This record gives sequence, C-alpha cells and structure tokens, in this order.
Amino acid sequence: MTTVWVLADDRAGNVNQLLGVAEALNTPYERKDIRYNKWVHLPNFLRGASLIGLTNDSKEVLTFPWPNIVLSAGRRSFPVARWIKRQSKGHTKIIQLMNVGWAGFNEADLMVIPAHDSYSGHAKNVLRVSGAPHRITLEKLQVEYNKWQSKFGKFDHPALSLIVGGATKDKPFTTDMAHQLMDGVLALNPASILVTTSRRTPKDVIEVIRSRLPKHSYLYQFGDTDENPYFGLLAHADTIVVTGDSISMCSECCATSADVYIFAPDSMMSEKHKRFHQDLYSSGHAAPLGQKKQVKRPDTPFNPAYEIANTIKQR
Repeated sequence: MTTVWVLADDRAGNVNQLLGVAEALNTPYERKDIRYNKWVHLPNFLRGASLIGLTNDSKEVLTFPWPNIVLSAGRRSFPVARWIKRQSKGHTKIIQLMNVGWAGFNEADLMVIPAHDSYSGHAKNVLRVSGAPHRITLEKLQVEYNKWQSKFGKFDHPALSLIVGGATKDKPFTTDMAHQLMDGVLALNPASILVTTSRRTPKDVIEVIRSRLPKHSYLYQFGDTDENPYFGLLAHADTIVVTGDSISMCSECCATSADVYIFAPDSMMSEKHKRFHQDLYSSGHAAPLGQKKQVKRPDTPFNPAYEIANTIKQR
C-alpha cells in the first residue's frame, strides 16, 4: 500500500493545498504536524536536507517506517522533505508545491509550480498548474449545502454569494474600490446577497458593503462568534463574486457550479494575480465583474489537485 505523509506546518493556506492533493490521490495519508523554531529563517542552502529549524516535538513525529510519498509546500518545509528522503535511502518520493529555489531543487521528484509564478526553466521534474489545489468537491459542497440549509434556504434565488478578501502588503483595498465592487454586484440583480469577509478586509470596506446591501441580505464579518459560513455560501450560490486578491479563494469558487465573477481592479492586483485571472477567463471558469454574461463553464470543476494527483500516479 502506498503511504503518504503530509507535512502540515503553520501556514493554513499551504496545508489546505497539500490536503487537497492528498485527498485527490484517494489513498490513506498521515498528517505530520510540524512547527518551527528561529533557525527556520536560515536560507535553505544552509539548512540543506535536515531538521534544522524544527522544534523537538516536531522531530519526534518523523520516524521509521518512512512513507512512499511526502507532500510538502513552501520553502520552509522542503529541507524536512529532503531529510526524509535521505533517511529512506531514496525510497520516499518528494512532491513539492511551489518553487523553493535552487537549493535541492533536483531532489524533488515533482516540483509543482503555479503557471502564474515566474519560472523560465525546463526541468523534467516540474509540473506547471493553473491556480491553487484545494479540497472543494461536489460531494463536500452537497454536505455543506445540507449543513447550512436551515440558515440560507430562506433566501430567495438567484442568490449571489460575495466572497471578500482584502488588502495585501503593497496593494490597498480602498473604500472607492468597495463602492465599485458593490456597483458590480448590484448590477447583476440578484434576489439575495450573502456576504463573508476575511481577516484582511479593512473595516471601512466592510462598512461600505454593509451600507449598500439590500434589506434582506446576510453579512458575516470575519471574527464573529458564529461559525464561518464560507463553504455554505459557496454551496448555496447561483452566482459568486470574489475579490481577486486570493488565488486560493478564486480557485475554490471556480470548483462550484455557480457563475463566477472576479473583482480585480488593476491597482489592487499584482502581475501574477492578473496572469492567473486571465487563465480563468480564457478557460471559461470565470469572468471579470462587469462583463454582462458569464461564458459557458467547462464541464469539469476547477481543481488542479486532480491534475497533480494524476501526474503522481502516472510517474
């Protein structure tokens, strides 16, 4: 039996991507929770194939028997994956999500680099995919639909779910943008609007959205004591409007059967985000907010986790 380890660190977004790939493999997996100490900030060429940077309790969970496959994501966990491969005498195959630079690059059996990230090489161990792998499936959406039916079933259709991200380190989300967002949402003439915000959504942006919502709407503000209804909103939506600042959120929204529109003003988006959005527009998975009609969606929901899993099985 193939054994799979998922190196789950403190980056929730990375872990979500890894679990999406592990579940797409459709084989049992073990989640290995790892935490870091101050030495993790050393560059990878110094950490090498080692457990330098791991806390002692994290080291204790990484023991024989070694897995057939180890899944890791991001720069910080890659030396750990390399160490595991060395301990297994090369038996363990490394599946690495995201480019980690030159240090140990060739030790990865599969290096998954998003198409929107810059990479000009032609290494045989590289797989380019569009977007971010995730855990959204039609089965999960049905479960979430049933779970939230008592809360969202009372809203009229067509229902629009508005998924709001926020500012990034050098790209602000202004109140003017919030008004543009709501102009686009209201122009779609939904019968009801269901909103969830994120930890990065500025408070003044939330107030603009709140002030422009029709009377019978729903707004969840990140940090509210109630459970975050994000998955319930995806499951109950006929139309989804999502802000383009999060590649993961856009990827997950495009795994639903709803029409998806992306709000992506130029001044709020990086070049890599723009490249990703264009991929979604070209493939028909989404359209820019303001386009009058959503193009015909592909038959297959958007989830690169399955492309990654199929490549692993083939190799």
